[in-house]
Amino acid sequence: MEQVRQAYGSVAQLYIELFGTRQQVHADDLAFIGRHLASRAGAVLDLGCGPGHITDYLRSLGVDATGIDMVPEFIAHAKAAHPHGRYQLGSMNSLDIKNGSIAGILAWFSLIHVPPQDLDGVLAEFRRVMTPVGTLVVGFFDGDEVAAFDHKVVKAYRWPVDEFSERLARAGFKEVERQHRPSDGTHRPYAAIAAGRGRTVS
Repeated sequence: MEQVRQAYGSVAQLYIELFGTRQQVHADDLAFIGRHLASRAGAVLDLGCGPGHITDYLRSLGVDATGIDMVPEFIAHAKAAHPHGRYQLGSMNSLDIKNGSIAGILAWFSLIHVPPQDLDGVLAEFRRVMTPVGTLVVGFFDGDEVAAFDHKVVKAYRWPVDEFSERLARAGFKEVERQHRPSDGTHRPYAAIAAGRGRTVS
């Protein structure tokens, strides 16, 4: 993940210009995120928050949201652009948060750089910190098979939606809704899943 941190740090300003405002997020995606996280009674984490714009969107809906990212340049921008928000450096691999204390987690394209063999461990960490009625919302690139591809910043992975849902179930989450957006010539196919915390699958 150090390679990922350095890669994003090196292009942070360009990334912020291209993707760092709420207006650059598709309205359907904002609606999906809000539908599943705006009603959370308790703290919500935006893990891999980047420039902090979706954290700010959640806070505008009344969500007690905190943005966490491992890229210092993103956190510095988020604090300057959204001074009333809460942003901190940290890694989703090891959250300094007590068990069962988080009502919701957003991982919007922040799992795409996690190697498939490491995904279960990250999802287990998510589940550890969530309340029994917590909600997880993830966004990721869609594909016919689990495969690495040359992301413009650093190597990333695409997932078939059904297979990603199965990995969520294995980690103790139960899918409640999904959405899919095919390629329109300007972006790769991608998907989103909202899932509640359930039982782990042995």
